Amino acid sequence: MDAKNILHEINEGVALVTVNRPESLNALNSQVLGELECVLYEIEQESRAQVVIITGAGEKAFVAGADIKEMAAMTSYQGHQFALQGQRLMLFMEKMTKPVIAAVNGYALGGGLELALACDVIYASENARFGFPEVTLGIIPGFGGTQNLSRLIGPNRAKELVLSGRMINAQKALAWGIVNEVCPQAELTDKVTGLAREIARNGRLGVCYAKNAIVNGLNMSKEDGFRYESSLFGVLFATEDQKEGMGAFVEKRKAEFKGR
Repeated sequence: MDAKNILHEINEGVALVTVNRPESLNALNSQVLGELECVLYEIEQESRAQVVIITGAGEKAFVAGADIKEMAAMTSYQGHQFALQGQRLMLFMEKMTKPVIAAVNGYALGGGLELALACDVIYASENARFGFPEVTLGIIPGFGGTQNLSRLIGPNRAKELVLSGRMINAQKALAWGIVNEVCPQAELTDKVTGLAREIARNGRLGVCYAKNAIVNGLNMSKEDGFRYESSLFGVLFATEDQKEGMGAFVEKRKAEFKGR
């Protein structure tokens, strides 16, 4: 699609998606949310893309939040619909068959942090900053932040961050388990691309089912999660990728996965 605020390209199995509103620190408004959802839907259907990287344009912000200028004039009904639009995007990202990596290259506040939390892995530059400032504006996170953050780092730390409205640096976000790795700004792109290509070399169905097992298993009891995992494990033995992967291992050659 022809998106005004979203850039995207695919190279070597990796789709790079960039929120491109640097003049507003890549803030999310209704149009950006819609464009991002459409672009990600297209990538989900694109066989050339096996992994997705999401980042923000410029060196100041990943996404500095939702667009306050747009929200300021919203009615209660419009605010509710805006939250539902954002939540639909975040839930779609979690359900994508392809792993999504956030390359947080600056501020990830409010809706920006919610966007990062909807990704499967978060890498951050040393200058990244994280927070939910919504309470300082008289509202709360509305794109799933209260739910995803508490599930990731526990309710006590989630409440500390959400209720205070404070910002934390990348090292604290790493210590709290919000991000996977912190690196210098100049190394972020290479680090994230390296991880994405490493994932893209693996069996496509195995990667897809592994993500599925983790995401869906979190909403099950441990016993049900075990049963779900074993069912997916068994299904994969009926695939060409399983035969190729194990055959290549036995024959001591590089596997050529086809996603079948």
